[in-house]
Amino acid sequence: MRTSTLPATTPGSGTKIVFARLTLMMLLEFVVFGSWFATLGLVLATYQLPAIIGTAYSLAAVAAIVSPMFLGAIGDRFLASQKSLGLAHLAGGVVMVFLPAVVEAGNGGLALALIFVYCLFFQPTLGLTNAIAFRHLGANNRWFPYIRVFGTFGWVLAGLGVGALGLSASVGMFTVTAIVSFVFGLYSFTLPATAPAAKGVRFSIGDVIGSKAFAMFRHRNFTVLIICALLTSISLGVYNTYASPFLGALGIQNVAGVLAIGQAAEVLFIITIPFVLKHIGMKWALLMGMVTWGIRFGVLIAAAGDHWLAILAVALQGICQDFFLVLAAMYIGEIAPAELANQAQTMLIAVVSGFGQLIGALVSGEIYDSVVASDPSAGPSAWTPMWIVPIVSAVITAIVWASFFRHGRKDKPVPFVPAATAG
Repeated sequence: MRTSTLPATTPGSGTKIVFARLTLMMLLEFVVFGSWFATLGLVLATYQLPAIIGTAYSLAAVAAIVSPMFLGAIGDRFLASQKSLGLAHLAGGVVMVFLPAVVEAGNGGLALALIFVYCLFFQPTLGLTNAIAFRHLGANNRWFPYIRVFGTFGWVLAGLGVGALGLSASVGMFTVTAIVSFVFGLYSFTLPATAPAAKGVRFSIGDVIGSKAFAMFRHRNFTVLIICALLTSISLGVYNTYASPFLGALGIQNVAGVLAIGQAAEVLFIITIPFVLKHIGMKWALLMGMVTWGIRFGVLIAAAGDHWLAILAVALQGICQDFFLVLAAMYIGEIAPAELANQAQTMLIAVVSGFGQLIGALVSGEIYDSVVASDPSAGPSAWTPMWIVPIVSAVITAIVWASFFRHGRKDKPVPFVPAATAG
């Protein structure tokens, strides 16, 4: 199976087609993601299931830990990445078909089970789309932001669409997710062939947990990046879990549409990435993203009495997301060998969408239950203790990053040493 890559020159018509197909892949990936994830908490609260909001996002985080490494190992060895992507979305679409009726019935336990199963299928696809894109970009990985920006378009499209349909707080959004999942699942099989990079290397139990990707920790900067990604994603977990209920508590209508402003801001900032990297470098660009997470929650504290400040906090998504997740994926794409590409990207997803968001969801869930939910008459100001946690996390992250990431050192790919070859 031949895997095409874009030449390190101005692309011709053939490579432009590959580029277009990769952008559509990223668009659909985030239409699926954005159609349910942003307002899941609001939907659960609307159907009298507010007590399971924190648990639902925690289970999504657990799925991000358990699932991506396993699928990454399969994708690196046995199954073409585009096929893994397609099968995962088709299976996820089937699960989403059953979720609306369960939530409407108020069956919290079964709803949590279905959300967890869905996330087991979905979470690995975030790393798979990155790995597919980097494989076909070849030496042109600096073009990645121009592909990733279509993921942002997808999220905005999903948010605006769900909001326009009046489904921000409705189980109907799950049906939208199911439909798009089926469409994307089928499209995935038509993507450029992405053959397993480690085909022929003997599979071991360690591959299930992505143990060979731990070789990446020999790279000092990679280790610092993963630590800071973990700390930053605690803030991400707090925001993803309770941003939509907070906006609802402020009395903001069309919450999905307002949250889409954040993704619109991503579009504006993502196209500046090549310029920013050229002028200040990877270290300071990533630091900017990490620090902005702390600023964002400071604005949310002030937003208790001002809707416009809440919208400003949402709009800071552009810097928070682009100069953290996108740059982190690009950096790993530069230093990870092809044989570990899937597992390295899925390790990042596991840390960010898994461990970090799990901590953020659990901590914020405890604060919500003990402070916000216990006194509904307290108003938006009761949310302040919750926003303090990510501010502290951002300060610690900034200190660690500025102190230990080696600015200006030339990063070389980590060598891959296979344990054995299959006979």
